[in-house]
Amino acid sequence: MKISGEKQVKFLTSLLKFAFSIQRHLTPIIEVNNKHLESTIYATWHGHQCCIFGLKEKSKTNVLISRSIDGQIIADAVKILGLKSVRGSKGKKGSVEATMQLIEKLKEKEDIVITVDGPSGPRGIVKKGVITVAKLSGSPIVPMIWYSPDISLISFPSWDKFLYPLGYTRLINIYGEPIYVEKDASPEEEENVRLQVENSFKELEKKAHEAWEKVWKGRLWVRNNEK
Repeated sequence: MKISGEKQVKFLTSLLKFAFSIQRHLTPIIEVNNKHLESTIYATWHGHQCCIFGLKEKSKTNVLISRSIDGQIIADAVKILGLKSVRGSKGKKGSVEATMQLIEKLKEKEDIVITVDGPSGPRGIVKKGVITVAKLSGSPIVPMIWYSPDISLISFPSWDKFLYPLGYTRLINIYGEPIYVEKDASPEEEENVRLQVENSFKELEKKAHEAWEKVWKGRLWVRNNEK
């Protein structure tokens, strides 16, 4: 759907804000293996971008969002979750500006979130941007996805197979081990790290169901809601 016109933008922004405000109360999310390191680069797939619901320290988390009209709608909506945004664009100048903003946030001991196959794919391929940010900042890349076998977690027929919970959904955010990029890494070493990040996502996807079952059988949902 092509978005145009101020009224349409306002309507969609209000609709998304409403959806986020309701859904965050219907989506208990338990974090699995999040080490909560200082100045973390959370990397996720475009289709899993709403796993930001499960991040605990939202007030110090900055989400990279495109400068498109769609991006503006999302940037306005994530504020309701307590998150901040950094705006980026496809152009070289916009990309450099966004990279520098992200690095500055990391220097300020804040976290960032990057959809590593966004904004338009191909799906499941990690782009080099996250490697550049990690190399220049020295901060760790931590892959994350969310998972639930509940039928209320819907996969939409979009290029990224966007996942969104409709109604009450028991979820986990599952995190990979931190991955670092050396400041003097060669192009070949950078490519090796990029592939390492991709492989980390594959491992998370393989063990997500088992991790979810452990959380559920341990009744962590109940203990989490009692806090």
